[in-house]
Amino acid sequence: MHSLFTLGADNPLGHVVDKPLIGGGDSPMLLSLHMVTLFVATFLTLWVLSRAAKAITTGPESEGSERYITKGSLGQMIEVFCLYLREKVVRPQLGADTDRFIPYLWTVFFFILFNNLLGLIPLLDLQHLVGYLFWGDSHFAVVGGTATGNIAVTGALALVAFVVIQLNGIRQNGLMGYLKHYTAGSPVGLWPIMIPVEILGTFIKPFALAIRLFANMVAGHTLLATILMFTKMALSGVGVFGGAPITIVAVVAAVAVTFLELFVAMLQAYVFMFLVTVFIAQLSHHGHDDHAHEGHAHGHDHAHGHAPAH
Repeated sequence: MHSLFTLGADNPLGHVVDKPLIGGGDSPMLLSLHMVTLFVATFLTLWVLSRAAKAITTGPESEGSERYITKGSLGQMIEVFCLYLREKVVRPQLGADTDRFIPYLWTVFFFILFNNLLGLIPLLDLQHLVGYLFWGDSHFAVVGGTATGNIAVTGALALVAFVVIQLNGIRQNGLMGYLKHYTAGSPVGLWPIMIPVEILGTFIKPFALAIRLFANMVAGHTLLATILMFTKMALSGVGVFGGAPITIVAVVAAVAVTFLELFVAMLQAYVFMFLVTVFIAQLSHHGHDDHAHEGHAHGHDHAHGHAPAH
């Protein structure tokens, strides 16, 4: 019976921790469970978005006004997501730079979302059950788990975001303007304090992105596995009839947590994309803010009858 209750395992982290498929131990790990899951999520992202793009694309003139209507529920749903993210989330932050960054930001959102949703599908448990029934191996699995519950994965996503943010800051402001933002516009006397703080903030922001996504994914799946542990403990300890009430309560709670996890999966994909957008905007607008402050200062001088010094 122990092998059949794979989800309610003795260790709730068993569904979060990565497992080597090729290599591992004393040799380098060449392929792992999360690597395969990342490939699956990448394929799903490309396939779903490609299908949606074809459905959203304007059709031939022979279709008349119908050619402007998105075909199929999948394309319509993706279009709503994309339009909302572009017009309500990204454009208020990036303005004219929206079209330059929106392909990357859309990709980040949907890639994280598909990884999060894959973690909610009990692929591991189905494979454990198949392995137990056919090969006597209750730990058999080649794909599954939540790759975004791996700090290496979220760290890589945050590293890409860090590079995009910093390179855009240099491109927008020039090297000297980029370096100037580390002073935060403060007087020279405060530079010894502000510059180290701003440098730390540069690295803390992507670090927080990685930790936030990682922690939320691990916490949710650990909670779900812990709740279902009560089912296994009750059935193993007091039998089917004695453990039935505990099992019912645990299953109802697990269903509620699963719906919460579905919400969190979408929320965390949105939060990651939104914060990357904000961080890009902070450096993009820095140079414009400096010009705005200078223009305000010149206007103030003219208003009081002072001519700017040459």
